[in-house]
Amino acid sequence: MVTQIGIVAGEIWNFLDEHGETTLEEITGGIDKSEKLILMSLGWLAREKHIIVTEKNNTYQINLNQKKQKIK
Repeated sequence: MVTQIGIVAGEIWNFLDEHGETTLEEITGGIDKSEKLILMSLGWLAREKHIIVTEKNNTYQINLNQKKQKIK
């Protein structure tokens, strides 16, 4: 399961890199994986500070953490 979470985290990272800031709904609709797996992967990315999650207008906005990306 940990491997699947990591793979989906990579797919999410690529999705955000291509689309920029997006909503949780756009990610779950744009990646062909279960919502539960996507949420676990988002949690991992957030814990590792690869993404920034904010709540705006009753929805979650998700974006890559640009400061984290510059470190690489």
